[in-house]
Amino acid sequence: MRLKDSATERSAIAVSTATTAPASPSGHGRAGSGGSLLAALGVAAFSLTFPATAWALEGFGAWSVTTCRLVLAGLLAGVCLLAGRVPRPVRGQWGPLLVVAGGTVIGFPLLTTLALRTSTTSHAAVVVGLLPLTTAAYAAVRTGARHSRTFWVAALAGAVVVVGFALWQSGGAPNAGDGCLFAALLVCAAGYSEGGRLAREMPGWQVVGWALVLCLPVAAAGAAVALTAEPVHLTGHAVAGVLWLAVGSQFLGMWVWYRGMAAVGVARASQMQLAQPLLTLFWSVVLLGEALSPAAPVAAVAVLVCIGVTQRARS
Repeated sequence: MRLKDSATERSAIAVSTATTAPASPSGHGRAGSGGSLLAALGVAAFSLTFPATAWALEGFGAWSVTTCRLVLAGLLAGVCLLAGRVPRPVRGQWGPLLVVAGGTVIGFPLLTTLALRTSTTSHAAVVVGLLPLTTAAYAAVRTGARHSRTFWVAALAGAVVVVGFALWQSGGAPNAGDGCLFAALLVCAAGYSEGGRLAREMPGWQVVGWALVLCLPVAAAGAAVALTAEPVHLTGHAVAGVLWLAVGSQFLGMWVWYRGMAAVGVARASQMQLAQPLLTLFWSVVLLGEALSPAAPVAAVAVLVCIGVTQRARS
């Protein structure tokens, strides 16, 4: 009887565990809705990155902006990791963390900051609008994930809208900073995909935190050199820009973004970023006084429709 009772108890526990298990990261159910909300919050934070960079460049050089934001974000991440007594990543997690560090912590910020020396924030924003498609393609190759034809058609349509808007706005010819922007797309897609996969094994903020801590020694040395080699003019805009880049974009934004990707999947979450260029255009007008194209509202509606389709398309 005792053996039978034990078997019954184990069976009940197994059933209970199965029924209370969290939803898979397919984007459906309450967990999927929460993940989409987190991804949307990340996009909102990222949409301020280019305007904040433009502010920071008013008082710092491009290398100083990149290294200073990394130092500040790295110190914040280190304090949080120490305060939470977070254990070190296991051996198999260091490789993906290095990709995250190289792509989203160093590569993307540096390349986009260099591009913004010659490009307007609005132009850079729409070029980087290709990031959702790039991320989804990288994730599909990296993980072997398959998505429906509807998903890919909607993703490609959103990318076409963004690219067409960019070319129309720039007169049909790429500018000098586009090379840096397209390189930024590639390294960021890799960092997003690896970070999104890693966020299923550890909390999203720890993914960001360890990637930032990995880069801290290099960033500190780079900041020491850059601040002496480049002119520095401390203004309210410059200081606010660097602070937002470090705290808002580099740490908090990445935190919720990776949590969102872990919940709904890398490819599906990445399509939320189709709205990012249009949000950045809005901030460019409000914060920088740039002229907004009349085509922006049309592009906004088209992109939002594409986002809706990708979020509902079955994988």
